[in-house]
Parts: sequence; structure tokens; C-alpha cells
Amino acid sequence: MAEQTDLAPTRAFADVAVGDELTPLDIPLTRTVIVSTAIATRDYQDVHHDPALAVERGSPDIFMNILSTNGFVNRFVTEWAGPAGKVTKLSIRLGAPNYPGDTMSFTGSVEAKDDATNTVTVGLVGANSIGAHVTGKVEVVLP
Repeated sequence: MAEQTDLAPTRAFADVAVGDELTPLDIPLTRTVIVSTAIATRDYQDVHHDPALAVERGSPDIFMNILSTNGFVNRFVTEWAGPAGKVTKLSIRLGAPNYPGDTMSFTGSVEAKDDATNTVTVGLVGANSIGAHVTGKVEVVLP
């Protein structure tokens, strides 16, 4: 019996069009997600795990680090592209912080295609209740 996986099939370059929307992705921003992803990225800055020190430094609570944001951006695009899609460039800008108890909702669409390299450029936004946490573009090569 074949093993069943949750991986989406790889998206073919020929089947993608400029304007195609990616499947939205919601990331619940629990305290555990924020702390564990900071630890996983070896970012031990206290503002990512110690609420009292985060407040002392001027933040209302702990907040997500940029490396975790990078990881979630990559996840958003690769879940759409499939396992054979290869991210070759990621360019993001941070905005509103991600605090515990909120949700980061990703949306995005295909903005460009390069037929010579099978590269697709995806524009995206990851927003929370305060505003856009991350905006950017990701280039991914599709088979």
C-alpha cells in the first residue's frame, strides 16, 4: 500500500499564469510558535521569549523574529509550488510586529514569469490585525 502524504503536487511552470493567486495561509501566532521558532533559529534575544523584558524595552509583548518570518514566507510559497519548486530569491520588508494571540494571514499572486529560466515571481503580504507584517517578492523555479 502506498504511503499517503499531504504534499501538494509540484506546480508546472506551463500551468502558471501571471495573476494566479496562491492559496491563502493563516498562521496562528501563539506564544509557543513565537518562542519556539526564535529558538529554532538560534535567536535568543529576550524580546522573543521574555514578556517582562520585552515590555521593559518598549514592546507590549514578545514578538516574532525575522528568521521565523522568512521561514513562514518560504512555507507559503513552497506549499503552493510543491516539492520540486526551488526558491532562488526572497526579498521581504517587515512592518507591523507579530504578537501572541493574533493571526498572520498570507495572500499572494504570480506577478511575473521568465520563460528562459522557468522562474515565477510571487508578490505576497503576510498581515495581522495591526497591518502588514511582511511584504515581499519570492522567485521560484518550477519544472
